[in-house]
Amino acid sequence: MNEHVQDVLRANSKKKGLSFEEKRTRMIDLLYEKKDFFQLKDLERMAPKEKGITSQSVKEVVQSLVGDTLVDTDKIGTSIYFWAFPSKASQNRKRKMEDLTNKLKEVERKKRDVQSHLAKAKIGKDNTEERSAVLSDLSEAHNTVHKLEAELIKYRESDPEVLEQQKKETATALEAANRWTDNVFSIKSWVKNKFCFEERILDQQFDIPSDFDYIE
Repeated sequence: MNEHVQDVLRANSKKKGLSFEEKRTRMIDLLYEKKDFFQLKDLERMAPKEKGITSQSVKEVVQSLVGDTLVDTDKIGTSIYFWAFPSKASQNRKRKMEDLTNKLKEVERKKRDVQSHLAKAKIGKDNTEERSAVLSDLSEAHNTVHKLEAELIKYRESDPEVLEQQKKETATALEAANRWTDNVFSIKSWVKNKFCFEERILDQQFDIPSDFDYIE
């Protein structure tokens, strides 16, 4: 990963705490990049430096990923090792997403059936047992759809292809930010030389922060 991007990630994690899902995503990212086997103590040493994940939370994050089968683990002798490779993860995730998509389609079909029954039950507008049962089925279908959609989003966010795209977008954004910073400095220099402005006055006039600088 680009060193500038790593610095930005660490700086952002210091400014505000990472959410648990952000920690999970960065831990997966770390294992995908290393493509190796690690003990917990190795991850506790690397994660804070390379991904901005506090060493105290590494164990909980790794265990949650193991529980979701996103990270593999095995005991060799007296040591426990953890690993995750993009190729296997992609295959598992695609199968999981296909399964979730099929379930979602089935639930949505059931939801349409329930809505049709509900429409018929509304004709008499009586609060019958049938109508109550249909309403209950519809509520359950709604909840199931929301859960499946949320799970699909979670798997998409951990997809190696999505992570790689996010890294590219972060690097592009960083480059663009520094390019505009360079433009601002050039304009400031031209204005100061052309109109004999003091830099302090120029910054105040155009609301430029005193600590305005390149992102490193």
